[in-house]
Amino acid sequence: MERLKNYINGQWVDSRSEAFDNVLNPANQEVLAQVPVGNAQDVADAAEAAQAGFQEWKSTPVSKRIQYLFKLKTLLENNADDIARTITLESGKTFAEAKAELVRAIENVENACGTPALIQGAFSEDIAKGIDEYMIRQPLGVCACIAPFNFPAMITFWFLPYALACGNSYIIKPSEKVPLTMTKIVALMEQLDLPKGVLNLVQGGRETVDAILEHPFIKGISFVGSSSVAKYVYSKGAANGKRVQAQGGAKNPVIILPDADLEMTSQIVIDSVYGCAGQRCLAASTIITVGEHKDITETLVASAKTRKTGFGLDNDVQMGPVITQASKNRVQELIEKGIHEGGRLLVDGRDPQVNGFENGNFIAPTIIEDIPLDGEVAATEIFGPVMSLVHINTIDEAIRFINAGKYGNMACVFTSSGASARKFRHEAEAGNIGINIGVAAPVAQFPFSGWKDSFYGDLHGQGMHAIEFFTQTKVVIERWLKEWTRKF
Repeated sequence: MERLKNYINGQWVDSRSEAFDNVLNPANQEVLAQVPVGNAQDVADAAEAAQAGFQEWKSTPVSKRIQYLFKLKTLLENNADDIARTITLESGKTFAEAKAELVRAIENVENACGTPALIQGAFSEDIAKGIDEYMIRQPLGVCACIAPFNFPAMITFWFLPYALACGNSYIIKPSEKVPLTMTKIVALMEQLDLPKGVLNLVQGGRETVDAILEHPFIKGISFVGSSSVAKYVYSKGAANGKRVQAQGGAKNPVIILPDADLEMTSQIVIDSVYGCAGQRCLAASTIITVGEHKDITETLVASAKTRKTGFGLDNDVQMGPVITQASKNRVQELIEKGIHEGGRLLVDGRDPQVNGFENGNFIAPTIIEDIPLDGEVAATEIFGPVMSLVHINTIDEAIRFINAGKYGNMACVFTSSGASARKFRHEAEAGNIGINIGVAAPVAQFPFSGWKDSFYGDLHGQGMHAIEFFTQTKVVIERWLKEWTRKF
């Protein structure tokens, strides 16, 4: 059985921890590898190597730093099928979803290749007689990413290519549930011949995370996960003087207005709710119909019942398992809670039979109708393939319900009315807004936004926000006198 290692200072090394956890295939509980629990000394080793590597890397011209990214793009493209297969085996998502995830990762590499233009500062001549003032951007130093399980490749690439292009050295801490993907990608990145210490990977869990939050060499931390952990990471990291961006959970609402195109809307909504088994921070969770709802309800129910659940590498499968048995139990408990609160179960996806994968963490598409809007399920991120279907009389009531929620990751509306779309875009309190879009996922040129309890920090991942996060500004005010010039 393979025991995973850390990648520190250009070498694969054993963890200083002697404890290991199993990495399981969520479709059948097969042990794929063993991952070290990790400890603070692993982080210290990586941070020291990264600090040393930073001294050379920060002085490497940005035009040369991005040459490594051009090569990285080609590496990822040439190995896309192999990486996607690993994503499917350890995370459970379908092969098509894994390939799509990798496309998003590569988009960020491409965007970061534009850093020579994005990193430019500003110059002002003669702010006073003979005095010029300008601003330059310089790297922070050692930065780190604490990544979640649901996108083993993509989310790290919201941060990594920008950090490297801006001149920082980097430490990756993949989720202990899905460590194989980034281990494989870092192994591929050895072909780039980056200077030693610029790229590092440490395995582990809570102790590893705490060590990252505490180590004095680490200046910037990027995190994606649940809101409770995001708040912890932000609070502890900031208390230790670090720059932190922490993406949290979500409860993403989608409004369907009476004038929406029924066929288009129903298919997009189904894909939004059940893609990646609902385990994404932009998954539609609460579907709100406004006005007459009989036709859209019947269409959504029919589509949910026909969506095939199974092993992600099987060609005809549309949805894989959730990540762990504990996750499955939690989702099913929330389904029960929704029924107990008064919701009606229109489609029951609990404990489906998947031939050949009886031990998998499968939940089929589920729909609960009319959960109470002030109940626990209406406010809780389920993070599974469960649609809460509710009916509200007006768009104003729907927007008030959305804005009363504690999360603000995404909100969407389906309509053929420009006025309704503009009203929603203007009034809905969420960082990512979709108009006739089911998953409002920003492309790499734009930041992955988030409001309220869905984000802690000021600068998000991707785009110009990433450039700003991974650099610090320095303002220079200078004057040259003729007398000084002659003297020296």
